[in-house]
Amino acid sequence: MFRQMRRQNRKIEIKEEIDQILNKGEYGTLATIGENGYPYSVPISYVYYEKCIYFHSAKVGHKIDNIKNHEKVSFNVVGDTEVLPSKFSTKYESVIAFGIATEIDGEEKEMALLKLIEKYSPEFLQEGKLYISRAKDATSVMKISIEHMTGKAIK
Repeated sequence: MFRQMRRQNRKIEIKEEIDQILNKGEYGTLATIGENGYPYSVPISYVYYEKCIYFHSAKVGHKIDNIKNHEKVSFNVVGDTEVLPSKFSTKYESVIAFGIATEIDGEEKEMALLKLIEKYSPEFLQEGKLYISRAKDATSVMKISIEHMTGKAIK
């Protein structure tokens, strides 16, 4: 179902290394499929938790419409990079995940929002909890249930 990575010598074989890239990533790029068949890719804040990717969104918009029409998505995170001008190359690490995106609600939604606060604003947890209680009804939270994931690096 999923293609094998062409450059096997760059494949990250250790699951913990893939998890580390996902956990330390500042943002990822979500790719969806539009109703017109065109891909749509957008950078988003996210959290990787319990082997799933969570992100928040407005309740309406391009990515939400695309997910409602076609739940299969891909998500890419690029970790550390370093341009190597004299080698005409770049050292990098990245992860690509493929999965099913669904909107979540209830306790799982609140947990995901709290995990996002813990990741991006750890010094403002109390304020973040208040923010969640005020904004959660106007916010969608999506969960990507990962079906396939690969990591790649040039070290």
